[in-house]
Amino acid sequence: MAKKVPAKTSKPKAAAKKVSKTKTAAKKTAAPKKVATVKEKPAPKTKTVKRPVKTTNDGLEIALTLAQGMAERKAEDIRILDMRNVAGASTDYFVISHALSDKQVEAIADSAEEELFNKTKERPWHREGFENLEWVLLDYINVVAHVFQQEKRDFYAVEELWGDAIPVPFKAK
Repeated sequence: MAKKVPAKTSKPKAAAKKVSKTKTAAKKTAAPKKVATVKEKPAPKTKTVKRPVKTTNDGLEIALTLAQGMAERKAEDIRILDMRNVAGASTDYFVISHALSDKQVEAIADSAEEELFNKTKERPWHREGFENLEWVLLDYINVVAHVFQQEKRDFYAVEELWGDAIPVPFKAK
């Protein structure tokens, strides 16, 4: 009878285990590699130009200047609304007026913008409505100026919409 020879399947596994043990042992005993570090130069300092932070008084000053610019072109019923204590208001002041024609709406808006630029060198952050000239809006972030045609002002009734706003007295010079 011939002797049965056991299969050699277990030996390769054992050999594989030995290899992995020697690799792990080599990792544990090997000295850590030194990594060369490169010293980076600090980034050059750049000069940042900081714009002065506007105070609430600046907002009132801007509103009064815009109103004066509107008055110079015969704007009707100029009103300044203090919106600072109104919940949900997106600005500090509204300046609202109206005109009788589209050409006068344009002239009033241009005059208000020019008056403020001459005094403070500020341009509006956003302006719109110059295509139809029914409702022109000049947005100075903390002050928003509205110049309406009379029918549009009556229709939208912005003063009534923001009825909680405090009216600011204004008298043209």
